[in-house]
Amino acid sequence: MILLLSAAIVAAAIVWGCQLIAGRFPASRQADVDSRLLQLMTTFAPAVGAGSTDPRAILVWEPLARTARALWPDAFDRIDRAAGAAFPFGTERIQAAHAQWSADWLAWERTHDAEYKLRAAAVEDELGRSGGSPLMRARLDAVESEKLDLYQRRYAEYVRVAKALQALAETAGSSGGRG
Repeated sequence: MILLLSAAIVAAAIVWGCQLIAGRFPASRQADVDSRLLQLMTTFAPAVGAGSTDPRAILVWEPLARTARALWPDAFDRIDRAAGAAFPFGTERIQAAHAQWSADWLAWERTHDAEYKLRAAAVEDELGRSGGSPLMRARLDAVESEKLDLYQRRYAEYVRVAKALQALAETAGSSGGRG
């Protein structure tokens, strides 16, 4: 009888212990999910900030975001729903970056043109005062060449980034805003 009672107590203790352990697993799993969400948001927070100040940053961060999204789609779906848009770069954010990039280009272009007009005018003034010296003509040619070279390099970068942002916006648009 004591043996039977002891076995029942041991069995009850085992059942009770198993229930305690089983009850902790859902909480532990939820803590893991919450931790993953926080890690993803923390990882990509700098991307959001960088992308808003320099549109080129989106082109650097987006492949990493795409890879992370492929690895943890459920986590990104939860973040997207909570944020109301694709995280970290949805269609609207990419389009805004493209618009900012274009506006920055136009501002740079105006500044560049004004700066080189001023430099050319100064050399032309010296050219007029020097009686058309070959040295002053060469300096004027050098200013014009420098203006064109810098413009071409910067324009090539502008086009490359603008096309890449446009392609991302189209891809994000075709995937429901998730890029």
